[in-house]
Amino acid sequence: MKLTVLTDNNTYIDRYYLGEPALSFFIECGGKNILFDTGYSDVFSKNAKALGVDLSATDYIVFSHGHDDHTKGLSTISETDIPKAKIIAHPSCFDKKYVGDLYVGAPYTKQQLKARFDCSFSDKPIQLCSNLWYLGQIPRIFEYENGCVGETETENGRTADYLFDDTALAYKSEKGLFIITGCSHSGICNITEYAKLICGEDKVYGIIGGFHLFDDDIKLAETVEYFVKNNIELLYPCHCVSLAAKHRMMQKLNIQEVGVSLVIEI
Repeated sequence: MKLTVLTDNNTYIDRYYLGEPALSFFIECGGKNILFDTGYSDVFSKNAKALGVDLSATDYIVFSHGHDDHTKGLSTISETDIPKAKIIAHPSCFDKKYVGDLYVGAPYTKQQLKARFDCSFSDKPIQLCSNLWYLGQIPRIFEYENGCVGETETENGRTADYLFDDTALAYKSEKGLFIITGCSHSGICNITEYAKLICGEDKVYGIIGGFHLFDDDIKLAETVEYFVKNNIELLYPCHCVSLAAKHRMMQKLNIQEVGVSLVIEI
């Protein structure tokens, strides 16, 4: 499995690529090419071109959840740019989402998306290739990871958005699981436990993505202890992880820097 960071908040010194507060990864695995999230703008496609990543070879576009910093980049490309790509997402990923009066959802509704792309909306796990799974809806088992962000619009009006559309990918390697997440609104510990169950593997080798950790609070403390307990060798927190949270994690864990153009091969 090979993962290339196309979009992240961070860029490396002396590597001249574009960054934005968003996320997009390109994954090559088992003969399949997966675009995981599309960031906020066309930054992901500009960086892909500069890095020699052929987006036209994409087999699947998988969305971690429906916020615009993970989906809006899709509006900057057409189905002819990615002619064989199938979109995979949770059924509620393209519901309208708000924080106050600010719209923070995807650029398309589910119906609009289906008119343009081949789509599969699933809250159940899907095996994308021999060792890579889309996890579907994540069960919430840790109380400290329960929470909502803004509101979502349903047939009955707006309700608190608990981001049940938030999902992740899990790759089963000889070294253990490598988990790929967007923002972990469903909880990175919840995601990890579900990945273990779906993949039938208890060892977690590494995790990359946003963990949605900002404050030095009980959620951060419990997450650090969970990572320590699971003896996770490589952690790549990015996008929605604050410097303070990274500092706290670095006191006990092997934290790696993430930036646009990072390549991880497992």
